[in-house]
Amino acid sequence: MSSSMPSLQWLLLIFIVTSIPVSADTSFKIPRLSPIRGTILLDPEILSAPISDDFQTFFYTQTLDHFNYRPESYSTFQQRYVINFKYWGGANSNSPIFAYLGAEAPLDGDLSVIGFLPDNALRFKALLVYIEHRYYGKSIPFASRKEALKNASTIGYFNSAQAIADYAKIIMHIKKKYEARDSPVIVVGGSYGGMLASWFRLKYPHVALGALASSAPILYFDNITPQDGYYSVVTRDFREASETCYRTIFKSWSEIDKVASKPGGLSILSEKFKTCKPLKHSSQLKDFLDNMYCSAAQYNQPPKYPVTMVCGGIDGAPPETDLLGKIFAGVVGYKGKKSCYVNSPINVSETSVGWRWQTCSEMVMPIGIDNTTMFPPSPFNMSSFIEECKQLYDVPPRPHWITSYYGGHDIKLILQRFSSNIIFSNGLRDPYSSGGVLENISNSVVAVHTVNGSHCLDILPANSSTDPDWLVKQRKIEVEIIEGWISKYNADLRTLKQE
Repeated sequence: MSSSMPSLQWLLLIFIVTSIPVSADTSFKIPRLSPIRGTILLDPEILSAPISDDFQTFFYTQTLDHFNYRPESYSTFQQRYVINFKYWGGANSNSPIFAYLGAEAPLDGDLSVIGFLPDNALRFKALLVYIEHRYYGKSIPFASRKEALKNASTIGYFNSAQAIADYAKIIMHIKKKYEARDSPVIVVGGSYGGMLASWFRLKYPHVALGALASSAPILYFDNITPQDGYYSVVTRDFREASETCYRTIFKSWSEIDKVASKPGGLSILSEKFKTCKPLKHSSQLKDFLDNMYCSAAQYNQPPKYPVTMVCGGIDGAPPETDLLGKIFAGVVGYKGKKSCYVNSPINVSETSVGWRWQTCSEMVMPIGIDNTTMFPPSPFNMSSFIEECKQLYDVPPRPHWITSYYGGHDIKLILQRFSSNIIFSNGLRDPYSSGGVLENISNSVVAVHTVNGSHCLDILPANSSTDPDWLVKQRKIEVEIIEGWISKYNADLRTLKQE
């Protein structure tokens, strides 16, 4: 098997990554993990906007491979991290360090949309640190993104174990540089970053005192969570919002295929849904709707509540509107009035390319659809998934590696005596909560969840005018738990220094 990937194959990879449909005849059904919707992450105004003067950008000379001693392992790259010193009480007071662990996107967007750190910095007099994930943003090995991603040999250093080792090195570097040896570190992450935060606490307890893991589906591996967990929650969200909305969506899939099968049917659908380019297959429309419903449910946050926006459009259509006309009204209700909706130009982002590799290597979450949801059945097919990934990268995924390296099976039995100081926070309207930790494991490994919460809502910026009481309470609980950790740490530190 060849380990090289010529440039033509690389171009093919980009095409495949951005055009793989989420439909009933494909095994690729692993929705994006991110604290915010991907459209926000790709917003040029966010990515190009200058960051606040409170943030200072640094680069750390990072080791390429932390786990081998081959000569090439000692290669280095420049890894970006950002520090906000504004609120820090200083090393002499042992004021804490809050470290945000970047995930599958450039760090730029996180600086403006992750609110938990700055919202609580003054209360804790904390130093705020944000670290970019390797292979994203400006933290690229091999001098360029083209070289870093060109074949399985160079992209093979792109994994979670290397990433959290990076974070450990940078945090220890910061503590040494600012003489903050006794400053406790709390790591914070959301979604995939939340998984990294919890795993970091397990692997590097000498570096981080505790972890806030927001919306971290660490149990969606190796069939610990039922395959249909994600889509079952999406369905429940819509059904709770409106039974008629749910039934309309449920009936729409067969109607789309029925219209598509008629002479000129794709043209009819293209006109009805104002597609940006003519449909070539009904799956293109179904993929669009699938993604829209999932995004609405995953990020179903106040004050607008996207699921309500979709169902408001569907249920609010004039009585004479046909079935698919109601579905289109739901699209407009969610997306707003636009010139076109489906088959819009594809933005080949770092995240779309990077996340495809991550899911095709270790982040194998077998998300499928059974016959009990509002979606067409589409079971996850591991054999097909492995073959498709081999075609893309010349190497197969390792679907059991996450649970082998970090654990996950019998999590309460194992972690109740092995681990401490982890908050697993979830909102139960988030489809990924189906793979989250929803029960306390011990007195200090705790689950904090809200019935109405959505994906990573607790670590987004607080808004006193729109945040519901249950969200305010959730954040308060998390802050008080972290205060308890730091208080106990300081007491232990004083005792140690008196000995």
